[in-house]
Amino acid sequence: MSEPFTVRIVVRGYELDIQGHLNQAVYLLYCEHARWESMRAAGITTDVLAASGGGPAVLENTMRYHRELRGGDEVDVTCEWVWGTGKTFRVNQTITLADGTLVADLTSVVGVIDTAVRKLVASPAEHFRSLAKDPAVLGF
Repeated sequence: MSEPFTVRIVVRGYELDIQGHLNQAVYLLYCEHARWESMRAAGITTDVLAASGGGPAVLENTMRYHRELRGGDEVDVTCEWVWGTGKTFRVNQTITLADGTLVADLTSVVGVIDTAVRKLVASPAEHFRSLAKDPAVLGF
């Protein structure tokens, strides 16, 4: 997939803090929403994950904030899956205004936890590839 998966979100008034800008934790929620939407677009629903016996587990998040967002701003949140060879992989995300202005970026280190033994699976890439109806959405 040449372009990362993207979802558009409008900043809602109830997400604002006392300064009138988007609460810092909500940026992370926007990225989480984009990750789940990209999995859904690939054909991986929560039911599919539950039936597979394994699901994503975020191990580390690094968020950088570049500018504030205010109520009514429209943003595009990207999701780019970066697969390696070990038990973890990365998800790189950006939040930009509709005109392309960078607002925030997030890098996450993620694994897939086997829900029966509560340990990371050896190959998260193979786990996701085997579940996806459209693996290209996930960078395969």
